Amino acid sequence: MIIKGVIFDFGFTLFYFDNPSVERYYECFKKGLLKSIEILKENQVWNENLTNEAFIKTFSKKREQFFRKSIKTKMEFPTSLIFQNVLESLKEEEIINNLNNLTESAYNELAELYHSCEEDEWEPFENTKETLEELFIKGVKIALISNHPNHKTIKNMLKKHHLLKYFDVVITSAKYGKRKPDPDIFHYALRKMGLEDQPNTVIVCGDEYADIIGAQRANLPSILFERKYKFPFEREIDASNLRKIRNISEILDLIE
Repeated sequence: MIIKGVIFDFGFTLFYFDNPSVERYYECFKKGLLKSIEILKENQVWNENLTNEAFIKTFSKKREQFFRKSIKTKMEFPTSLIFQNVLESLKEEEIINNLNNLTESAYNELAELYHSCEEDEWEPFENTKETLEELFIKGVKIALISNHPNHKTIKNMLKKHHLLKYFDVVITSAKYGKRKPDPDIFHYALRKMGLEDQPNTVIVCGDEYADIIGAQRANLPSILFERKYKFPFEREIDASNLRKIRNISEILDLIE
C-alpha cells in the first residue's frame, strides 16, 4: 500500500496528558481562567461587585452549554467566542462595565490565557518526533486535525516542542468551524494536502471514536492508536476489523 499522506489526531495520539482526569482538566482551566480575569481587570472591564468565583461559575456554565451544543451539532464554538458571549451577557445584566476596551485580539488573548496551563501539561510521546521526522524524510505529507476550541494553543504546543516544521497542514475545529467526526474537516485536510484526488493513499491515525468514524465517513483508511486511559462517556468503536497500534512509530511499518 503506497501511503502519500498521514492525518494525525493530537491528544493521546501524538501528545499525552500525564495522569489525566476530569478534575485535573478543570483545575488546569481554572488556573488559566484566573489569568484571564486579571486581564479583564487591567482593561477596566471588571466591576468590583463581581467576584472571581461568580465569574468562574458563569463561564463554566456557559462553556458546558456550548460544549454540549458542539457535540450535538458537530460545530465548534471557539473559546474566544465563549468569552465574548459571557461578557456581553454580564454587560446586559449591568454586572460589569463597558466592553469598549476589548477588541478581537483581546478576546483571543483571553482564550490563549485560559488554555495556557494546558500548554504546560501536554507532552509529546517518546517516539513522536522521530516518527514525524522519518515520515517527513520519506516525503509523506503530514496533517494534524484536532478538536480544540483555540487554534493558537495547538500551534503553540507544536512550536514549543519543535514539531511544527514537520506538518504540511495544521487544522483545528476552532479555525475550521466543524468538529470530527464530521467528514468535511477530513476532506478539507485532503485539499490542503493536495491529495483530494488520492484519498486511498492517506491514512488517519487517532485514538477515539471521532477520529476513526470521521475517517470512515470520509472514506479514508484509519488506524486506532490504543491509549492507556479510558474516559467517562467515551463512545465505543467497532474495532473488530480495525488496525491498531500501541506505539506511534508503528505507523512507519505501513509506509513503503
